[in-house]
Amino acid sequence: MSLQEFFQELELFGAAATQRFAAAEDTAALEAARIEFLGARSGRLKQLQKALGQLPAADRPQAGQRFHQVRQQVEQAFKAAQARLCQQQRASRSAELFDPTVPGLRPPLGHLHPITQTIEQLKEIMGRLGFSLADGPEVEDEWHNFEALNIPPEHPARDPLDNFYLATASQLAGGGPMLLRSQTSTVQIRVMERQKPPVRIIAVGRVYRPDTPDPTHSPMFHQIEGLMVDRHVTMADLKTVLRMLGESYFHGEVHIRFRPSFFPFTEPSVEIDMSWQGRWIEMGGAGMVDPNVLRAVGYDPEQVSGFAFGLGIERLCMRQHGVDDIREFFRNDVRFLQQF
Repeated sequence: MSLQEFFQELELFGAAATQRFAAAEDTAALEAARIEFLGARSGRLKQLQKALGQLPAADRPQAGQRFHQVRQQVEQAFKAAQARLCQQQRASRSAELFDPTVPGLRPPLGHLHPITQTIEQLKEIMGRLGFSLADGPEVEDEWHNFEALNIPPEHPARDPLDNFYLATASQLAGGGPMLLRSQTSTVQIRVMERQKPPVRIIAVGRVYRPDTPDPTHSPMFHQIEGLMVDRHVTMADLKTVLRMLGESYFHGEVHIRFRPSFFPFTEPSVEIDMSWQGRWIEMGGAGMVDPNVLRAVGYDPEQVSGFAFGLGIERLCMRQHGVDDIREFFRNDVRFLQQF
């Protein structure tokens, strides 16, 4: 075979192999074409390689160079055909597996924390009773947290061991010390300082006390406090509001019981019990706003009166859902939170 004839055979081989690979409709046809053209024993490429060895020594370098070029072109055509058939198979499998009539998979969605759910429910209930929402800072001064609430300097509630103080007077260059609020009653003072009666508000938020965490105590918890100041407000109004709040939240008949108690900012003061599911549950404290508190914000206790109450939101949530450990709300265990 002459060099010219060898080149002609190479060109015919390359064209035929490329055409067969491109025309293969499935993997079986492609494999048959591969064996015919690229087979290691009897393939046409193997025959051309043998013919290359029979050429005169002077023609072999030129013929070998062209041989390798054609072989690379054919191998690339084979790989392209492989990729084409593989993509077709994947598309076919996807079409077979996809059923547009089957409902899609809904991605998992989060939801509100149980404490937040309880807060929203209480806000909605009190809103229907005519109470508006008020807010205030969580870092307070001693006037709003103690003095305006009729808690004198010598009162044990002001002990540094019972509060989270943040700075001393010297550190604040002559100002009073600041602390994390220990009750949401501070919001009531701020509202009464800038608003004349009538006042009907609720204050909801976090409060802080240095309690050791246990099933019923946490150094951070949430309170809802209600305040109503107007002419001729009585304990009967307080009891009615609490009963309506309890019945709306617990979705059933609730009885309210008052037990005498003491709070510096109310007089008289009571502990609140609710009868629910056959037993009495302690819910918080309440009472008529002390005249000293009314005077501290510029109200005349001879003209107006008012009631205030404070309830622990975690306690309400625990009773509603049967939770027996307050710490579960703040452990961020998704297995627990998903129940609500």
